[in-house]
Amino acid sequence: MKNFFLGYACIAFLAAGCSSNKGSSTTATDEGAKPYLELIQAEQLRKHLFIVASDEMEGRNTGEPGQKKAGEYLINQYKKMGVGFPKRATTYYQPIPSEFFKKAFSPKLGDSENIWAFIEGTEKPDEILVISAHYDHVGMKNGEVYNGADDDGSGTVALLELAAAFQKAKKDGKGPKRSILFLHVTGEEHGLHGSRFYAENPLYDLKATIANINIDMIGRRGYGKEENDNYVYVIGSDRLSTDLHRISEEANTKYVGLELDYKYNDLNDPNRFYYRSDHYNFAKKGIPAIFYFNGVHDDYHKPTDTPDKIDYPLLAKRARLAFAVAWELANAKERPLVDKDGK
Repeated sequence: MKNFFLGYACIAFLAAGCSSNKGSSTTATDEGAKPYLELIQAEQLRKHLFIVASDEMEGRNTGEPGQKKAGEYLINQYKKMGVGFPKRATTYYQPIPSEFFKKAFSPKLGDSENIWAFIEGTEKPDEILVISAHYDHVGMKNGEVYNGADDDGSGTVALLELAAAFQKAKKDGKGPKRSILFLHVTGEEHGLHGSRFYAENPLYDLKATIANINIDMIGRRGYGKEENDNYVYVIGSDRLSTDLHRISEEANTKYVGLELDYKYNDLNDPNRFYYRSDHYNFAKKGIPAIFYFNGVHDDYHKPTDTPDKIDYPLLAKRARLAFAVAWELANAKERPLVDKDGK
């Protein structure tokens, strides 16, 4: 997660542009999600994360060889599971030129790329659910690797397992009704650049994007929650859409049973986490967005954020919640209604 505060931004006017959706969303009644979310297991997440957050990836700094090597690993996993890139694209990459990352007082970054994979919907293929996580981190400093296992290796490997579960459902004849774009964004740590690039250069019209589920740091226990192995912070779910908030809560009750903590969703939260991860670039465009997060801990943005410290059973449980919410959104009769102003 990006380690600096963004300025205040008004997005109240955005809801009006997307408020033409007719009727409220209803969650899918199909019980078929359960066997697929149970495919998301701690052991597989651990296997991926010990690679993605290994010293070999050199901290995955934006545009550097380690980040590109991690991207190659992700693409190879999608190929193995039979999940291709979007039909509108020519590769798994969305290239982003170095110039796009320019920012006052920031280091010069090299050319980089978002990575996308795609499962086409069976009934409403032109409506898109975006599930995002950033796969970059902060690289190396003074010869030390900042592995970024939690931030955001945890979300990165969760996306792989969500895609694998949806792909298995598709093979079983239970593919999602709407299309799902699995979006690994770059440049988050330097200013939410990759998600901003996608929002400004979308592969699919943003009017067709029904929601964004963003997963950033879900592998650890944060301050004040050290003894709690059954929670996740939920941010942004009710800022634009009552439906999205309801779907998240109902999916959790139906399938997972985590404690949903809205502490950091408070409008007066001094940490301003709502503005500090990639969902925000979707929310600014009036797209309902939800951010799952474990909170900050002692290893945040330090070389000690290593894969051996991840709580893999808890990571799996949080990833299952993201899958369950995605399942409900992708299969609901109606897309989530934008009925709030973003505040």
